[in-house]
Amino acid sequence: MTSPHTRLRTRIGTVIGRCRPPAVLIAVLVLCAAAACAGTTEQGTNGQRSGASSTWREVFRDDFTGRAGTPVSAVDWRHDEGYCYPGCPAANWGTGEIGRHTDSTANSALDGAGHLAITPLRAPDGTWTSARIESKRSDFAVPPGGTLRIEASIKLPEVDTSTGKGYWPAFWAMGEPIRSNGYQGWPQWGEVDVMEQINGRPEVYSALHSGAPGQNQSHQSPPFSCPTCSSGFHVYAAEIDAHEVRYYVDGVLHHRVTEDELGAQAWQDATQHGMFLILNVAMGGNWPAQLGGGPDAGTVPGKPMLVDYVSVSTR
Repeated sequence: MTSPHTRLRTRIGTVIGRCRPPAVLIAVLVLCAAAACAGTTEQGTNGQRSGASSTWREVFRDDFTGRAGTPVSAVDWRHDEGYCYPGCPAANWGTGEIGRHTDSTANSALDGAGHLAITPLRAPDGTWTSARIESKRSDFAVPPGGTLRIEASIKLPEVDTSTGKGYWPAFWAMGEPIRSNGYQGWPQWGEVDVMEQINGRPEVYSALHSGAPGQNQSHQSPPFSCPTCSSGFHVYAAEIDAHEVRYYVDGVLHHRVTEDELGAQAWQDATQHGMFLILNVAMGGNWPAQLGGGPDAGTVPGKPMLVDYVSVSTR
């Protein structure tokens, strides 16, 4: 289907061809067509805007360029290690996952082709290691009267439901206050899950977690079918404004959570403050257990989640 701007340019060409107007008029028509195009924004489902337009200002970006085998930038990222934060009230990150996160380049490193690879590995004794990194910055916030956009281009691990049991790759953000308070009080300060995949299933999820400490209110999306998410890169994004969070896959709006669903105070606590970013591949845990279990003897280690870029923008 041709766009309105393609049809406009075609009509302009037809008029020029038939009438042969003066050069000045041709220039005016061309400028008008260009201005019409410049004023457009990408449209997702139901006419919702998605993707960055000229009004967005990028405030953070990492393209993960560098030599193969080198770690991520220590200026921008830090590693979470072990099975939980120091002083964490619940072991295994509160999720039941069984993998130990490390800062080893065997588990997370640049691949030399402009990607970050986060790779789960299984030791000879059957234990698993992986990686979880956080942005050092925790000031990614909704600007007054504006919108915050968090996005990444990611290729999920090349596993399926038989070879990927226990795999739990994710891209998400948490509220800065939890970091300031020694990582206590989840989920009061919010968790914005931009993308999660479970057990190699050909679908992804998004969610917003909120509520009083220890009383999780999960505003989770239905599964979004994505049969090619493990064979190619896709853009996962969340946009947050004063009253709503919207979740996109490749510009398609597939989930939204509103202030009305949470209530004014819970919404304020969960979304209206600085945030930090997280990329990780967990192994096992409560959610994989609900969807078939794993890892098991058929789970194949060494399949990385590849991240092409991470970007944060405001408008």
